Amino acid sequence: MTRNVRVLCGVSFLQDAASELLYPILPIFLTTVLGAPPSVVGATEGLAEGVASVTKVVAGRLADRIRRRPLIGLGYGLAAFGKLLIALAVVWPMVLVARVVDRIGKGLRSAPRDALLIEGVPPGQRGRVFGLHRAADTAGAVVGPLIGLALYEALDHRLRPLFWVAVIPACASVALVAAVRDTTAARTPSRAPRATGGPRWQELPSGFWRVLVLLTLFGLVNFPDALLLLRAHDLGLGTAGVVLAYAVYNVTYAGLSYPAGALSDRFSRPLVFACGLVFFAVGYLGLGLIHSSWLVFVVLPLYGGFAACTDGVGRGWISTLVPDAAQGTAQGLYQGATGAAVLVAGLWAGLAWGSAGRLPLLVSGAVGLLVAVALAADAVLRPGQPNSGAAR
Repeated sequence: MTRNVRVLCGVSFLQDAASELLYPILPIFLTTVLGAPPSVVGATEGLAEGVASVTKVVAGRLADRIRRRPLIGLGYGLAAFGKLLIALAVVWPMVLVARVVDRIGKGLRSAPRDALLIEGVPPGQRGRVFGLHRAADTAGAVVGPLIGLALYEALDHRLRPLFWVAVIPACASVALVAAVRDTTAARTPSRAPRATGGPRWQELPSGFWRVLVLLTLFGLVNFPDALLLLRAHDLGLGTAGVVLAYAVYNVTYAGLSYPAGALSDRFSRPLVFACGLVFFAVGYLGLGLIHSSWLVFVVLPLYGGFAACTDGVGRGWISTLVPDAAQGTAQGLYQGATGAAVLVAGLWAGLAWGSAGRLPLLVSGAVGLLVAVALAADAVLRPGQPNSGAAR
């Protein structure tokens, strides 16, 4: 529990409270208030994640060359500005621009933040650190929707005031970045590679590239959660019901993140990740097959196990495959490539959504289950994959 872990957990809690206050209502706002079709929801989220993906690769590279705190502060600042733009939106293209600005901010901050999170943390404890950070981040995703739900009921079911409220914790998170300790320039061992531009991509270990390709291919069926919330709305849940279901999903996500990270430190990261893909399959197949709205409150919490077992675990997995001097580059490539895959997934799923979205959900759920079986089989047949040491 370093200083940066404590501070960055607080920063992420505030930012996610802001983001998730508006995220579950954004698909409804786009389709019912601004008149956008479902394909726009998928395209908006997919394009936003695609832009973030490119930014993550660049920011990850920079994180191994310059000080990281300014990148983190700028990233959170742009995210706050994006939320302000959504509050001002009167047509759906304005929301598209706002989401792109928000995701550029996410792209700028993610890799530098993750590199600072594990600074001074032994490789065998990184799953716990990422798990704890994901838990704090997702706790904000529980608080944010609940605040939004309370305000939605108190404000006569008006959506727009909620976007203005979201700006407040977003700005608070930017201010808290000032407490982050960045000793990047003072670290003697990493000064030489930074002076020459940091580690080159071709110098990264082959094990890193194998994992990156696998997780990127899976990302092609992992479309944005906004479409899952749209499916919940199509099943009959009102705005309040969608927000509440999303909050329950995040309770599971937050509650399981640290245990999943701890298990990945002790056992096999690929095996824990495979368990997450089983939860993914249950969530997607479940939402594709059910016809009763109350079952959303059963399926979405189970789906929360997917994020808990893959988000922090995936970052921890990547961190143990590369040397410390390449952490920013590796995290940027990983998060950028998987985010680009989400862009493709959001586009094809949005176009194939139709009136109910069952086909994309069933196809993605089936593929996710196949990848889970393959990954689990590989982890069992080839034990001993590194959990405690970085490839050098």
